[in-house]
Amino acid sequence: MSAPAPSPLVVVDAEPLPRQEEVLTEAALAFVAELHRRFTPRRDELLARRAERRAEIARTSTLDFLPETAAIRADDSWKVAPAPAALNDRRVEITGPTDRKMTINALNSGAKVWLADFEDASAPTWENVVLGQVNLIDAYTRNIDFTDARTGKSYALKPAEELATVVMRPRGWHLEERHLAFEGRAVPGALVDFGLYFFHNAQRLIDLGKGPYFYLPKTESHLEARLWNDIFVFAQEYVGIPRGTVRATVLIETITAAYEMEEILYELREHAAGLNAGRWDYLFSIVKNFRDGGQKFVLPDRNAVTMTAPFMRAYTELLVRTCHKRGAHAIGGMAAFIPSRKDAEVNKVAFEKVKADKDREAGDGFDGSWVAHPDLVPIAMASFDAVLGDKPNQKDRLREDVSVAPGDLIAIDSLDAKPTYDGLRNAAQVGIRYIEAWLRGLGAVAIFNLMEDAATAEISRSQIWQWINAGVVFENGETATPELARKVAAEELAAIRAEIGEKAFAAGKWQQAHDLLLHVSLDADYADFLTLPAYEQLVG
Repeated sequence: MSAPAPSPLVVVDAEPLPRQEEVLTEAALAFVAELHRRFTPRRDELLARRAERRAEIARTSTLDFLPETAAIRADDSWKVAPAPAALNDRRVEITGPTDRKMTINALNSGAKVWLADFEDASAPTWENVVLGQVNLIDAYTRNIDFTDARTGKSYALKPAEELATVVMRPRGWHLEERHLAFEGRAVPGALVDFGLYFFHNAQRLIDLGKGPYFYLPKTESHLEARLWNDIFVFAQEYVGIPRGTVRATVLIETITAAYEMEEILYELREHAAGLNAGRWDYLFSIVKNFRDGGQKFVLPDRNAVTMTAPFMRAYTELLVRTCHKRGAHAIGGMAAFIPSRKDAEVNKVAFEKVKADKDREAGDGFDGSWVAHPDLVPIAMASFDAVLGDKPNQKDRLREDVSVAPGDLIAIDSLDAKPTYDGLRNAAQVGIRYIEAWLRGLGAVAIFNLMEDAATAEISRSQIWQWINAGVVFENGETATPELARKVAAEELAAIRAEIGEKAFAAGKWQQAHDLLLHVSLDADYADFLTLPAYEQLVG
């Protein structure tokens, strides 16, 4: 391992945390500083390129496969690196933040993989950023027993062979980590999350028979995948582990990335593990990029956009075909239902929907899928067991019957559904409730029996924005206007106050959440990400 020079990184405006010295070691900070020095300038260029591409979409209202990379798509000879044993069977993956209780429950859940999330399911308080790293280190060293102070219930890890394989998700490229500065400038959150985790755990994971595995979020182009690949090459050399030890699964959760799936796999081919279909962020990305494209790009209520919608079928089937053509895993979308402890009938209906969704994904050729709660693991497992049997995956199903034209991916108007007044109300309900929790440091929140994260808040505020700017007329005759959005949001805030009582309302961040939702939903200057203005208001 390279001998570290004293780190030029400075911890800024952060209260000391218990055990932070185990994570923020001089050597680890020196590694993060070197990542920042080498790669942040390219990250900045790629963020600027995103803005240029968005301007081009605004001008043309279309997208196409890239002509300059046609040779990569036409070359049938290349494949991604073979999957390591620990990532060969991914039939069920559970997602969630890295708090101590979740870490134990996810590893024990019976899922093949745990997506340990520093991104959309985690509000990036300094405590969550640092102690999340502590919890993962403790999990790998089996020092993570935990007793819930409120209930007295104790939690401990099962035997190592029964634990899920961890795939860690750092923050997206757009987010900074304000508590770590280099020469007065904040370090990208992605490099902080990746750097600390990789530095402390890469060799430890190899010793456990696994490796440093990652989910890459919010990727918008193959050039961003190339940047990650270069980071992996440098990082492996820096700590002295073999090149190709890292494996990365890329979330295809932006509309631009959907047109570059093969190129993304190609750029990461010695480190690629697969692609994932991230539904809510994908819809958010469609609204964001085509928000001024007219009526044909207006999405209906988010719950009306199922994975059977023609443009969503095009996206998921193209993903399966692309992955299997290149020897990569295709991982399906999220089952976000949270079982009710009080209503068996709600559970029965929801479980049937989850089963139908997972049956469809397994039948379409996906190699695995996501769930948000341990109770859903057996349901999803049964769907994939029925198709896979003893096979670890179905990458041999090449899906050569799939043919997707460029226009199919953005044929939003092929969906026979319209925005509704109840959809507007639901967007306000979910947006206020989620943002309030996020501002208190919670990134994964159960709302109306669904596990919501930042992606669902993004689609909520984006739909309010889009419907107003498109002048949508709802089925009750009312037109989407800023005034109507303010009225509905005020009603929802009053309903929350009545529901939880004055004391709990005053103790929360409800008015702040209401105001922030309206700001990002009504501002003529559409914010690229809700979490950018929200981070400015996040305490800690």
